[in-house]
This record gives sequence, C-alpha cells and structure tokens, in this order.
Amino acid sequence: MDDNIHQAEQPASAAPVAGVAAAPAPAMHPLFPGRTFISTVLDALDSKEEMTGKLRGKYMQRAVMAGFFVGIFFTTFFVISATFVAQGPQMALAGKVLACLTFGWALVLIYYTNSELLTSNMMIVSIGAYHKRIGWLHSLRLLGLCLVGNLVGGLIVAILLRGSTITDGVTIVQMIAAAHAKTSYVTQGVFGVADLFVRAIFCNFCINIGMLMVYNGKLVNDFTKCVIMIVAVFVFAYLGFEHSIADSVLFLIVGLHGAVNPWLAIVTIVVVLLGNFVGGGLLIGLNFAVMNDMSRPGHPPVSDFDHSALETLEAPRPAGL
Repeated sequence: MDDNIHQAEQPASAAPVAGVAAAPAPAMHPLFPGRTFISTVLDALDSKEEMTGKLRGKYMQRAVMAGFFVGIFFTTFFVISATFVAQGPQMALAGKVLACLTFGWALVLIYYTNSELLTSNMMIVSIGAYHKRIGWLHSLRLLGLCLVGNLVGGLIVAILLRGSTITDGVTIVQMIAAAHAKTSYVTQGVFGVADLFVRAIFCNFCINIGMLMVYNGKLVNDFTKCVIMIVAVFVFAYLGFEHSIADSVLFLIVGLHGAVNPWLAIVTIVVVLLGNFVGGGLLIGLNFAVMNDMSRPGHPPVSDFDHSALETLEAPRPAGL
C-alpha cells in the first residue's frame, strides 16, 4: 500500500482555490506521454534521497506514519468484515465490498500526508536507478529505512490494539484465520510459494498503476485521484493479493496474541516483499522507465523535464551513491 508520494511533489494539480478555475493538465508529448510521470517521480526521489541523508529522522517518522495508517485501516477492514459476517452468510459479500473500499482510504491518507510507504517507493527507486539518479545500494538503504519505519508504525498499532477490546470476538478470530491462510502458502511447498509470489506481484502492480495515474500529470482533480487510489486498493484487497506491509501488520497483531508461527510469518513476508518488488519495481517502475526513455541506445542519465514547458531540457544530474 505504495502509495508515500509527497503532495508538494505532485504535478500542477492542487485543489483549485475558490472562485478560480482548476489549472489544465500540461501538454503531453505525442510519442512519450510518460515523460511528465518520469520527471515527477525523479523529483520525488530527489527529496527522498535528501531526507534519508540529512533528514533521516523525519523520513523515518513519515514511514512510521504510513505503517500506522495501514495498521488502522487494515484493522478496520477486519472489523467491518467480521461485523457483516456476524449478520449471516448472505451479508458477507456486502461486508467484504465495504471493507475493501474502506481500506483504500489508507493509501489516500498516506499520499496526502506525505507519508512513506515501502511498496510505492519500490517503483520510485527502480525508475531512479534506471536513469542513474540513485545507485542500487543507496536504493536498498532507502527501502530498508522505509521498511523499518513501516514496521514500527504497525507494531505501535498492534501494541495499542492488544491493550484494548477493539479486535475482540469475531474480529480477532478472522484475523487469526487470515494470518494462517497467508502462512499456509509457505507450508504447501513450491506451488504454494509460487501462488503467494504471484499474488504479491499483482498487489503492487495495482498499487503502483494507481500511483502512476496520480503522477502522470493528466489528472488535475483531487477527487479523481482519490477514486483511482481507492479502486487500486479495492482490486488487490478483494482478489486476495498480498501486500508486504499490510501482511506484516496483521502478523504483528496476531503475534501479540501468540497465534502465529513467527518463522512462517517471516518467510511469508520475504516472499511477498520479492513479489511486491517485481510488481511495482519492475512491471511498473522499470517497465515505464524503459517505455518512456527518449535517449540514445546506451541509456545515459535522463534529463530533467520542465512540467510547464516539456521542450526545455536541463542538464542531467549525477547518479546517487
């Protein structure tokens, strides 16, 4: 859930001031319409590099906040689902739909509070690495710090929930069942692990295709952005795809009840992390970086593009360490 995209780094699409018409979307290049998307992502990467260097504490705070949002809304997902299931089997489908729609707001809040979510950062560092704006070693550090922050945020939610009655009754029963279902992929051998891996690929593909739409410069309406992010999360949640941070938070919540095998949970998260990287980092990040590369063969570093005048090219920046 990459969602971790700074509001200050969005294309010219802020909510219009009262009485003033919204700014039109910038003109797109006829052959490479994704140039604005790539440029905006690289701008976002620059700020993340700055924060993980001189402002590491603030970067970690933003990552913790993202984990906190995922924890709260994933818990809400299970509470809604359990409440409807308790009303009878015929209400289970309605509860699942409402729960999935509600969970999508986690990504919206992460986006508009400038929080840092691991799964979307996978896309961003992949594009940056392709264009030699960041080295792979630095990318791993950026992702590693984000992962730690997300897990700390999830752990805080899990600890707070353990001291309350919010997840008591049918809710914790459903959470335990979901945790066991996720770890069961690992115990099923190669085919189970492959199933888990594919679900993780599709999950982050959904998340980052949503963020690609938000970043592409064509959307000038915040309501439309929210709808796209909510629908992206709805698809992965409804179809049972696997999100590394959401699954981690679930394991932390259930683990504090002593109801999950920690080693199986760790292996499950490792597989999901790899699948998420393929779905968001490769199928979206690297794929769209190559698709919109206007440079000569050999792929030199991309030039910065001016959002207001796409014809103006600035000097390329050096690759990250």
